[in-house]
Amino acid sequence: MSTTNSEALLHEAPIGTVASLRLGIVGPMLGVNPGWVTTQGEVLAGLLSDEGYPVRVTSHIPARLPRLVDTLRSIYAWRGGVDLVIHQIFSGPAFVINDLSSLLCRALGLRQIYVLHGGSLPEFAVARRRWVRRVLRRADAIVTPSGYLASVFAGAPELAARIRIIPNSLALEEYPYRHRPTVRPRLLWMRTFHPIYHPEMAIDVLADLRRTYPEATLTMAGQEKGMHEQIQAKVRQMGLADAVRFPGFLGPEEKAREFAAHDIYLNTNHVDNMPVSVVEAGAFGLPIVATRVGGIPYLLSDGESALLTPDGDVGAMVAAVRRLLEEPGLASRLSANGRVLAEGCAWESVRVRWEALFQEVAHA
Repeated sequence: MSTTNSEALLHEAPIGTVASLRLGIVGPMLGVNPGWVTTQGEVLAGLLSDEGYPVRVTSHIPARLPRLVDTLRSIYAWRGGVDLVIHQIFSGPAFVINDLSSLLCRALGLRQIYVLHGGSLPEFAVARRRWVRRVLRRADAIVTPSGYLASVFAGAPELAARIRIIPNSLALEEYPYRHRPTVRPRLLWMRTFHPIYHPEMAIDVLADLRRTYPEATLTMAGQEKGMHEQIQAKVRQMGLADAVRFPGFLGPEEKAREFAAHDIYLNTNHVDNMPVSVVEAGAFGLPIVATRVGGIPYLLSDGESALLTPDGDVGAMVAAVRRLLEEPGLASRLSANGRVLAEGCAWESVRVRWEALFQEVAHA
C-alpha cells in the first residue's frame, strides 16, 4: 500500500468492472508514521486496492482531535466519490470519532460497514450500552475477526443479524515459515508496552525459567506506550540484563529477522481479541504460549495450536514453556498447526468473504 494523504485515492478502477465499488476506509491509519504499527484498516486498504478497488483512506494523524477533524473533512470531501465506507471501530475515546464519522456518513446517504477491533470493546459495550448500540445500528453490516466479539452482541437481535465473521488478514508471502520440531528457550514477546499487554509477566516467566534453563533468553519488542523504562528497570533489578534484549519497534524486515532467531512466542495479555501478532507468530512457525483471555480461546486451541494459561499465572506459563522444551512432539505439533491457523487468514481466503459482503451490502 502506497503512502497517501488522507483524501488520496489509492487505486482507480474503471467503472463497470468487478472492483468498481468505490470504497472509503475510516480509522486510525497510523502505520505510515515512524514507529507506529500498521493497522488492519491499512492492511485491508492495501489489499483491496491491489484487487482493483478504488480506495480512499483517512486519517494518518496520530492525535485524536486533529484526526477527528481530518476524518470528518475527508468524508465530506468524498461525497459523490465513494459508494461504501468501512469504519474501523475501537472502544474508549476513539469511539467518539466512530460516532461522529458514521453520523456524517449517514447524513450523506453512504452505506456503511463496521469492523470491530480490540479486546476492551466488550467491557466498553456493557458500560456504555445505549451509546454503543445506537452507533452500531447505523451499520449496514458489522464485521468481527472472530466469534468473540460476535458473542458480545448475541443478545441484541437487531445487531446480531448484521454480524459477519471475517478474520484479520495476512500477506502470507511475507512470513517465511520454519518448522520447529524441537525448540530452545529463546523467548520472544512482541506487543505494545502498555498495562493491558502485561509486559512485566514475560520478565517474571524468564526469571523462573532460568532456574532450570540458565541459558534462556527473552527479546521484548514493540511500540512504547508508557512502560518501556519501567520494564527495563525491572530487568536490571532482577539481574537479567544479559538475558533480555529490547530491539524496539520492528518493521517488516526486523520482524522477520527476530522471529527467525527465536523459538517460543509469549502472549501475556490481560485483554485481547484476535491479535495479529499471535497469528504472525504462527505464520513464522513459533509455538505460542498465551494467556486464556478475551478472544484468545476463539482463536487458539489449547494443546493444538497453542498452550493456554490463566491470566497473570506466571507459574502456569513457565510450566507451559517447559512442556514445549521437554515433551516430545509438542513443539512440532504447535509449530505446524500455527502455520495452518495463519493460512486461514491468508488474503486469498479472506478476500472471498469481503467480496461476498460487498455484494450483500451493495444489493441490500
